[in-house]
Amino acid sequence: MNAVAPLRSEDRAPPSGPRVGPYRLVNRVFVAPMAGVTDRPFRRLCKQLGAGHAVSEMAASNPRLWDSVKTSRRIDHAGEPEPKTVQLAGGDAAMLAECARHNIERGAQIIDINMGCPAKKVCNAAAGSALLADEALVARILDAVVEAATVAHGVPVTLKIRTGPHRGARNALSIARIAERAGIAMLTIHGRTRADRFEGEAEYETIAAVKAAIGIPVVANGDIDTPERAAQVLATTKADAVMIGRAAQGRPWIFREVEHFLAHGTHRAPPSLGEARALLAEHLDDHYAFYGEFVGLRTARKHIGWYVSGLPGGDAFRALMNTLESCDTQRAAVDRFLASLGDDRMDWPSSGAWPTLREAA
Repeated sequence: MNAVAPLRSEDRAPPSGPRVGPYRLVNRVFVAPMAGVTDRPFRRLCKQLGAGHAVSEMAASNPRLWDSVKTSRRIDHAGEPEPKTVQLAGGDAAMLAECARHNIERGAQIIDINMGCPAKKVCNAAAGSALLADEALVARILDAVVEAATVAHGVPVTLKIRTGPHRGARNALSIARIAERAGIAMLTIHGRTRADRFEGEAEYETIAAVKAAIGIPVVANGDIDTPERAAQVLATTKADAVMIGRAAQGRPWIFREVEHFLAHGTHRAPPSLGEARALLAEHLDDHYAFYGEFVGLRTARKHIGWYVSGLPGGDAFRALMNTLESCDTQRAAVDRFLASLGDDRMDWPSSGAWPTLREAA
């Protein structure tokens, strides 16, 4: 999928995304759940900048962890645009069902089940993408969670998977049929196997085969990092939406750029330096308020690093971030650094090369 064909009119996105239970998602461009990244401040920013759907970081199904600070933060959706979606991780059907009920009582409007994470600490606990090797267990989990959420409360359940345990055992089609029979409302597929982790390139043929075989909405995920790639993946797979993960790190406006391209077939201009400065300041303020001084200062460093990656002096500035000891000094340093780059009317770079000055309107 290296060559990019022009966007045909028939491939342009409809004005709204797929339906998930009672919810019509606003478009076909979603932000992927990423542990340590898609917290409430980042989800809100992505939705503000065009993401049609956002799922929380995965929350542990083990009830002993429900009241931990980490889990409490991961399922905090206060002030976030609806629908509020909580992703659950675990390998015990009864425990996952109880966790779904627990989160529904606390305001979850969609429950998402993680069977796609390839991280060793998740797979070693017989959760995430490790579950794909046991189709009978997959069926038991999906039946139990749908019963607890959809049947009992009318709350739809979605599922995120990979194409299979390894390249010799791509069983996404079988898992998809199990999911559809269980009553799963939407299926997201990352175009790699568990064994692939994030190595090599994603493949979309498996996603296309699943979409052709089932009747529920299918979302394509994996290596979608430009508007052209999003359009190409949609055209190839006939998926109902795309999900963007790592490409949104430090570039949350990618969602409105992709949405614009899908709707019009033309490129939306990147944010100006001035707008990007304001968005980063807004992100940091929300981040600090959410985490507090000690945690907020430290967890903001990775986001700042992603934003400044590729900018002139960005490497040295990332090193400076590790020496700052308060949120106020960190935020002020970020603003000074961005202000030093030039006129606020400059376009934010999309690929590492610093662009020319925009003409004044």
